[in-house]
Amino acid sequence: MTVDHIVPQSQGGPTEFGNLCFACRRCNEFKGDATVVCDPLTDEISPLFNPRTQVWGEHFAWDVSGLYVAGLTAIGRATIVALKMNNEVIVDARRRWVSAGWHPPEV
Repeated sequence: MTVDHIVPQSQGGPTEFGNLCFACRRCNEFKGDATVVCDPLTDEISPLFNPRTQVWGEHFAWDVSGLYVAGLTAIGRATIVALKMNNEVIVDARRRWVSAGWHPPEV
């Protein structure tokens, strides 16, 4: 895990508790300094998920296999795209976690 600035420093985001969260390093690298991304369903610009002000389960769900994150809202779908939350490497890791009974997490 790495510490992520929800609003990137490059966009004036402060280094203070309310603007920081833990993120998967790989996801954080994919996110870069993005704060909005196109929703793949509607083609409209959507803000990314903010873990400080939004509830994960309102925007995301696990598919029945526990391998893939599904977006329930424009925010969820845009965040999945921006962070590449279903990339090959993490899906392979989730497959092992599922077989060990460690995944998906209770939300």
